Amino acid sequence: MIARNSTVAVQVGGVQIGGGAPIVVQSMTNTDTADVSATVRQVLALAQAGSELVRITVNNEAAAAAVPRIREQLHAKGCTVPLIGDFHFNGHKLLEKYPDCAAALDKYRINPGNVGRGSKRDPQFAQMIEFACRYEKPVRIGVNWGSLDQAVLARLLDDNAKRPQPEPLDAVVREAVITSALESAAKAMELGLPKNRIVISCKLSRVQDLIAVYQSLAARCDHALHLGLTEAGMGSKGIVASTAALAVLLQQGIGDTIRISLTPEPTDNDRTREVIVAQEILQTMGLRTFLPLVTACPGCGRTTSTYFQQLAQDIQSYLRQQMPEWKKRYPGVEGLQVAVMGCVVNGPGESKHSHIGISLPGTGEEPVAPVYEDGVKTVTLKGERIAEEFQALVERYVERRYGRPG
Repeated sequence: MIARNSTVAVQVGGVQIGGGAPIVVQSMTNTDTADVSATVRQVLALAQAGSELVRITVNNEAAAAAVPRIREQLHAKGCTVPLIGDFHFNGHKLLEKYPDCAAALDKYRINPGNVGRGSKRDPQFAQMIEFACRYEKPVRIGVNWGSLDQAVLARLLDDNAKRPQPEPLDAVVREAVITSALESAAKAMELGLPKNRIVISCKLSRVQDLIAVYQSLAARCDHALHLGLTEAGMGSKGIVASTAALAVLLQQGIGDTIRISLTPEPTDNDRTREVIVAQEILQTMGLRTFLPLVTACPGCGRTTSTYFQQLAQDIQSYLRQQMPEWKKRYPGVEGLQVAVMGCVVNGPGESKHSHIGISLPGTGEEPVAPVYEDGVKTVTLKGERIAEEFQALVERYVERRYGRPG
């Protein structure tokens, strides 16, 4: 296991960020927070998918008034996932006017770039930190280069212009992002917020910029760090860009909590995909285990049938559906490795390397499917019910390997 960057543990509800804890997966709703029912449904879906923290927008009085009711309804449904309030522009006013909202949230997100302009910035920032201290809430100081503190940027641009060899504009902007975060964290501590209640993020939308900023940030502080590529985009582009950036940083031991910011498809408002992607990044890197993953070959001219593809998809869906119950009954089952292979070339070998695997017949091969458990062939399936029989074998394997004795 790679050592985490931060030795400082930040407690958010019942979840620890940093201090050697496993990297935490989080996500964010996109409902109107004032719509209590819709927000509760989406928070429940995200929590069930595995989001360990959920952020909600608190942008107006109706949203602030709704937060305690959202928390109450979640508790009534047995959901204790910590809620983070996302504040911009008017957070100081909302926390003051709605103390029940301030108390119900488990963490506040403050953006130094829009907490206030000019002479209003420092007192409004201080007011939000005061509420965090009063209610003993942690804070994420979340800098975003799309809403960067212009006073910090202007100061650094002036300093850069005086240098014999000025840095390129992009380099100055990156430094401004880091400076804004570190100066804001230092100010929060001056105001009484302890280091173990501060998480920092510096979000950018270009992969190399994000990597450079977090590498510098990690070298200059030991705050708990939230990783995420902002405005990553839709579909495969968003997944690839986020993975490319975060994998480099995580491999270097940088980062304590992550969010994958995916733009939903116009006809699909399901936010759980960003949770699944975050989990798969961490699991494929060997940093955490969340659920059994299925190894499946990509297919080639030897596998003109789509049978193995359908079986791989069905088994993966089945495992994900079973996990809420299996995690209660079978400790360690999330580490199960299953293989569904499509022909004799790599099928037997990959199946033997998994806990349980099946090697389906390729084009022109004998219509039989050997099954391997812990490297040993246990049975050969044939006929029309191979999929159902293999699923039953997986169930029995899970019970035998992970079930409690007696």
